[in-house]
Amino acid sequence: MDKIDPICGMKGTIPAHGHFFCSEYCIKKYEKENNIKPDEKYCPSCVKKSIVPWYKERLYIVSIFTILLLLLGYFITFLNPFYQAFIDYLNLIWLAVIIGFLIGGIIDYFIPREYIKKYLSRHDKKTILYSIIFGFLMSACSHGILAISIELYKKGASTSSVIAFLLSSPWANLPITILLFSFFGIKALFIIISALIIAFITGIIYQFLEKRELVERNIDENTSNLDDFSIIKDVRKRFNSFIFDYHNISTAIKGTLKGSWALSKMVMWWLIIGMLLASFARAYIPNNLFVEYMGPTFLGLLITLFFATVIEVCSEGSSPLAFEIYNQTGAFGNSFTFLMAGVATDYTEIGLIWHNIGRKTALWLPIITVPQILILGFIFNFFT
Repeated sequence: MDKIDPICGMKGTIPAHGHFFCSEYCIKKYEKENNIKPDEKYCPSCVKKSIVPWYKERLYIVSIFTILLLLLGYFITFLNPFYQAFIDYLNLIWLAVIIGFLIGGIIDYFIPREYIKKYLSRHDKKTILYSIIFGFLMSACSHGILAISIELYKKGASTSSVIAFLLSSPWANLPITILLFSFFGIKALFIIISALIIAFITGIIYQFLEKRELVERNIDENTSNLDDFSIIKDVRKRFNSFIFDYHNISTAIKGTLKGSWALSKMVMWWLIIGMLLASFARAYIPNNLFVEYMGPTFLGLLITLFFATVIEVCSEGSSPLAFEIYNQTGAFGNSFTFLMAGVATDYTEIGLIWHNIGRKTALWLPIITVPQILILGFIFNFFT
C-alpha cells in the first residue's frame, strides 16, 4: 500500500505529503481534506515532472485498443458477432454509466470524507449501519475502496466497520446501483439489498470476533471527538452558508465534473474490459457450455465461485460478465455469486488486508462471507 493513492486507491506515481498520488486532482483533494497550509501545498510545476503522459494512461490505452477491435469487427466477418455484442452492451448501459459518473462526481464534491472518519470507530451496531450507509455513498471500484478502507483503518476506524464498509461499497454504491439496474432491471434490487445484508451480518460477526480478540483490533481507535459532532447539523450549516450565486454554482458544477472525470479514469477502463470479455463470451462461447457448467445448480454455483475468485476484474468490469452469465443460463443466483464472491474472495484484497490489518482479519473474510453468498445464490436460482 506504500504507493497506493490514499484518495482514489489507484497506483500512485507522484510523491507528495508522505504518499504517492496518481494525479494532481487527488493531491489537491488530499490537501483540502487534511487542511494542508498554503505554503505546504505541493508545487504544480513539480507535479508535471511526475505525471504519466496521457498516452500511457490505462483508460486511453484500453479505449484505443477497443476502438481498433470494433473497427476490425465491423469489417471482418469473423469478428462481426463480437462487434454486434459489444454494441448491444453499449446501447444497454451508456446512459446508466453517464448518470452513475455524474452522481459519483456529486458525491465526491459534496460529501466530506471526514463524516466517515468520525463515525467508524465505535463498537456498536450503529457503527456497522453507518459503515454500510457511507459505503453506499462512495464512488470507487473495489480496489479503490480497499485503499480507502485501509486509510480509514489507519485513521482509527474499527476492524468491523472497515470490513462492513469494504463489502457494502463495491456492489451497493449509487453509480453501481444504476449500472446494475440497466443490466438486470428490477432484479438488481435483490443484488443491492443482499449486498447490504451480507455487509451488515459480516460486520456484526466481526464485532463479536473483535470482543473475543479473534481478529485484530485497531489500537488507534479514538472516539473522543464523536459525541459533539452531528452530520445533520453540519449539512444544515453547510447548506445555510452556501450562497446560490453564479460563482458558487459554477464552481460546484466544475468540481462535480472534475470528480466525475477522475472517477471515470479510475473505473471506466475496467468497465470496458468487462464489456470486451462479455462480448467475446456471447459471440464465441456456445450457449450449451454456459448451461452445462454454470447453470442453476449447486455445482454451477461452485464453478461460478471459482471463476469469480480467479478473475481479477474490478466491480464495474464484473457487471457485464455477471449479466452474460444470467443472459446465457437464466441463473440469477450464479450472477449474484459472481458479483459478490469477486469482492469477498479477491486475493489482492485478502493480501492487502493481511498486510495492513492482520492475518486473522483476512482469513475470516471468505470464511464468513462465502457461505452467505452461496446460500443466497442458491435461493435466487430457485425463486427468481
